[in-house]
Amino acid sequence: MSNKQDANRQASFRPIVGIDLGTTNSAVAYIHKGKPEIVPNPSSKRIIPSVVLIDLQGQVIVGEDARAACVAMPDRTVAAVKRHIGSAERIPIAGQALLPQEISALILKELKSYVDAHFGPGEKEAVITVPAYFTDEQRRATKQAGELAGFMVERIINEPTAAALAFGLAHLEEDRHVLVYDLGGGTFDVSVVEMMSGLLEVKTSNGNSQLGGEDFDWKIVDWLADQMIAEYDVDPRQDLRAKALLKDAAEKAKITLSAEETALISLPLVTVQDDRPLGIETELTRSQFVALIEPFLSETMTCLRNVLQDAGLQAGDIGEILLVGGSTRIPRVRELIRQYLGREPRTDIHPEEAVALGAAVQAGLKSGALSDSGLVATDVAPFSMGIAVLTHWKNRSVRPGSFHIIIPRNTTIPVTRSDSFYTTADYQTSASIEIYQGEHEWVKHNHRLGEFLLEGIPANEAGAEEIEVTYRYNLNGILEVTAQCVSTGKAMTVTVQDALNRESQEAFAASASRLEALFNQSAENESEPDSDDAEDEWEIDGVLAGTEEEDAETDWPTVLHSEAAALLTRAQNLLSDLAPNDRTLLQKTIDSLQAAIQGEDIDRLRELIDQATDTLIDLEV
Repeated sequence: MSNKQDANRQASFRPIVGIDLGTTNSAVAYIHKGKPEIVPNPSSKRIIPSVVLIDLQGQVIVGEDARAACVAMPDRTVAAVKRHIGSAERIPIAGQALLPQEISALILKELKSYVDAHFGPGEKEAVITVPAYFTDEQRRATKQAGELAGFMVERIINEPTAAALAFGLAHLEEDRHVLVYDLGGGTFDVSVVEMMSGLLEVKTSNGNSQLGGEDFDWKIVDWLADQMIAEYDVDPRQDLRAKALLKDAAEKAKITLSAEETALISLPLVTVQDDRPLGIETELTRSQFVALIEPFLSETMTCLRNVLQDAGLQAGDIGEILLVGGSTRIPRVRELIRQYLGREPRTDIHPEEAVALGAAVQAGLKSGALSDSGLVATDVAPFSMGIAVLTHWKNRSVRPGSFHIIIPRNTTIPVTRSDSFYTTADYQTSASIEIYQGEHEWVKHNHRLGEFLLEGIPANEAGAEEIEVTYRYNLNGILEVTAQCVSTGKAMTVTVQDALNRESQEAFAASASRLEALFNQSAENESEPDSDDAEDEWEIDGVLAGTEEEDAETDWPTVLHSEAAALLTRAQNLLSDLAPNDRTLLQKTIDSLQAAIQGEDIDRLRELIDQATDTLIDLEV
C-alpha cells in the first residue's frame, strides 16, 4: 500500500468498539493487535457501575461516584435501568422524568468519553450486546440509546453469543459444544454454541430478561425488613433512604457470601420513628442466602435443561461451560451446574468482562480487523414470530386470536420466511396484520410487537384473495414485515424497528434535545470555579451539603418546584390504575403537593416531596 493510500485509509478510519451495557456494570472494548482489550476509564477501572447521578449542581455523573450516592440521594440516582429499557414509562431523577433509553444513553456517553480519549475525537461505531431473550422493543431501545450517546450502532448481538466469541477467538481449532450460562445483575440467558474449526453456530437460547442479581439483593432486603418489622413494628422499606441503605447492605452481603460462610450486616441507623433511631445488626449465612434465592436458581436450571433439549443434546455432549455475569460467582450456581452437567465450568473466563470482549470480537469481524482469523459466527432468533389469524375452533366455529408462526424460535439468522393467508369475509378490502412473538398458541399470551393495515384488496368472495406475509429478521434481532395482495401486487412493508411507532423520529429528536439540555447544564456548572474554602461533604443524614455560601446561591424554590411538578405528573398518571383506597391516599398526596407549591414554605415543600416519593414507590410496586 502506498503512503498516499495509507494516509487516505487513516483519514477515513472510524473505530468500532464493543459494548456490554449491563444492568449492574458496563464496559467497552476494542481489538488491539488481533486480541480484544478493555478500554479503561481515567482511573484505570476496566468496568464501571451502570448508575447515573444528577447532583445538586445539575452535573451528570456516571459510575463509582454515582453508585456511592445511591443511599444519600436516592431521588437523584438511577441504577439497574436496563430492567426498564424498552418501556415507555419515564423514570424520575432529580426532578426530571427521563425514558429508560435516555438514562442508558448517559451511561453509554460516559463509555464513549473513554473511547474518545483513547482514539481521539470523531465518529465511533459500536456493537452493543443485549440478553438473548430481549424483546424487539428492548433491542430497539438499546440501539436508540447508543445513537443518543453519539455512536453509530450497526449491530446488536446477544450476550451469550458475545461471550462465546471471546472464547472462540482463542480456541479456533477446536470442535465442541459450549454451554454459555449468563447470570448478570438483571437478566439471565443460557445458550448452546457449536464450535467447528472457527465456525461458531448458536444452536439454541433460553432465558429470562427479568431474573438476576438484583432479585437476589431484594430478597435480602425483604429478609432484613422482616426482622425490623418483628423488632420495631416498622417497615423500613416505606422510607426511601432506608430502602436504599438496606439495598446497599444486601449487595455487599451477597458479595461477601461468595467467599465467606457468614456476612455481618451492621446498620446502626436505618430509619427514625418518633425521633428514635432504628437500626439492625444481624448475620446472614450462606445457607440462608441460598434458601432465599433457590427458586430463582431453580428457574435457571429449568432453562438450562430446556436449551439442551431444544438442541437435541445430553449433558455429556457439552464440552465446555462458560460462566458469564457477576452473579455466577455465587458458589451455589457453580455447584448446581457441576451436579447437572457432570463437569467443572471454566475458571479462566472473566465473568464481568467476557461479554464486552466478545462484542469487540464482533466489532473486529465487522471492521475487518479480524478478517484473517477465520472466525465466523451465527446466531438464532430467541422467540417464534408470527401473526394473529382466525382458526376453526373444535370444528364448529371460527375463533380469532390464534398464533400462526412464520419464523420458529432458534431459527438461524438472518432469515426471511413467507406464508400465505386468505381473506375471511365477502368483499373484504383491507386486512389487519397483527405482529407477535412468543410460544403460546394464542396471541393474547404472547408479546405484541405492533399492527398495520394492508388496504386496496379487491372486493371479492371470502377466501378468494391471497395475502402473502413475509418476515425478515436481521442480524440485530430486528424484524421487518411485508404484506402483499398477490392479485394486485400491492404491498406494505413495516420495519418494526421504528415504523410502527409513527412518532419515533419525533420521539428520538425530543430525547436528543432533553439530553443535550442536560449536558449543557452539566457543562456550565462544571466550568464554574470551585470554592477554595471548603469541599462538599456528606452530612450524617445522607443529604449532600456544601458551604453556606453555596447553599445561598442555590435557587432552592425553583429546584424543589421542579421536583414537585415531576412528582405530580407521575402521581396523576398512576391515579386511574389504583384501587379505591390507594387512589384516595394518592389524591391526598397530590392535593398536599399542589397546596405546598402554591405556598411559600420551602421546608414544608421539601418534606412533602420526600413523603410523596415514598408513597409513589410503594404504590408503583
